[in-house]
Amino acid sequence: MKIAVIGAGISGLGAAYLLSPDHDVHVFEKNNYTGGHSRTIDAAVKYSKVPVDTGFIVFNNWNYPNLMGLFKKLNVQYHKSNMSFGVSIQDGWLEYASGGMLAQKRNIFRPAYWKMIFDILRFNREAPAYIDKDDSITLAQCLDEMNMGEWFRRYYLLAMGAAIWSCPLETIMKFPARTFLQFFKNHGLLSINNRPQWYSVCGGSREYVSRLTSELKNGVRNDFNVIKVMQKSDGFRIEDDLGNGDDFDAVILACHADEALAMIEEPTEDERDVLGCFGYQDNRIVVHSDESFMPYQKKCWASWVYLSRDQKDEQPSVSLSYWMNNLQQLETDQPVLVTLNPGHDPASETIIDEHSFSHPVFDEKAIKAQSRIADIQGVRGLWFCGAYQRYGFHEDGLLSAVNVVKQMGGTIPWET
Repeated sequence: MKIAVIGAGISGLGAAYLLSPDHDVHVFEKNNYTGGHSRTIDAAVKYSKVPVDTGFIVFNNWNYPNLMGLFKKLNVQYHKSNMSFGVSIQDGWLEYASGGMLAQKRNIFRPAYWKMIFDILRFNREAPAYIDKDDSITLAQCLDEMNMGEWFRRYYLLAMGAAIWSCPLETIMKFPARTFLQFFKNHGLLSINNRPQWYSVCGGSREYVSRLTSELKNGVRNDFNVIKVMQKSDGFRIEDDLGNGDDFDAVILACHADEALAMIEEPTEDERDVLGCFGYQDNRIVVHSDESFMPYQKKCWASWVYLSRDQKDEQPSVSLSYWMNNLQQLETDQPVLVTLNPGHDPASETIIDEHSFSHPVFDEKAIKAQSRIADIQGVRGLWFCGAYQRYGFHEDGLLSAVNVVKQMGGTIPWET
């Protein structure tokens, strides 16, 4: 078959890689680079340049079996990463880190801080019961029923959730409790000690993208912005915004759900109902070396730092700093930070790069739509891949590709 894959992120590249041995596969990407959220830049630091990931950064040995299987097939090298978590509120009013819970001495004398710690222990013990309840119970309802304190909510659980899903606290509160807690359990976040080992790709995620792309017979066609997927009597025609196009037997839409829906010239009622349920949060990303975007207390520096300029963070977008030296074992002593939605611009002389990504929002409507993905797969020869079909992470994008390939009769080499 002649197959078009629209989108060259992990979902599209994964599907193309798995189908290429038996089919004529053509990958189209609207951006001028390949990889989607796997975007590595060369950051200029003192005396050299270092590869810095700005989207996909880490994976672990518990929850990424397909990604690790793919990396093994491609001989992708990776090393251990540090996944510490920290919080900095209102210019240092409250700071702590997973490796320094009492690094800020004033916390010793704060009853609210000690209550937060006891709430963490109680939550880890009692919250798993909500995994067996239905999706109509939101995280906010769960926390109310458990009588969790305000500090626990704002400065621990919601801060961590916002850091994981790159979305504001208000959105996290609307998450189905079941989905949120299942993810936390799977990743060892309901345990103090029993947690997975995290890794990052040596040389940055572009290393796996390069190896994966080199395996595709037709490569990737960049700067091709598909705006129409039109059904014909014998397949489909795709066209870009300049009217350029080609005909195919089948099409895999490996892009965001809202983008996929907009491309289909005449979507079915099911396609409109399912794909229309997924919303996205835009996030600005700045690579820089401005240390004011890290905790005032050096002992509270961590790989992931939740930042808030107010004690009650009600901003429409969450602000986080990733300490890339720690996450990627960068060979430089100059701090390299990736800050998501900075509350103010870093000092201009410290800015290295800027970009933006959109991340799926997993509210009740989206979770329910996930269960209906199977209803639209393969109908008319249209297929859908994307991390939005599960938790929104790299493994989820690749898993969606694996599922589509299996339904199309393909095999998965790391499963044999």
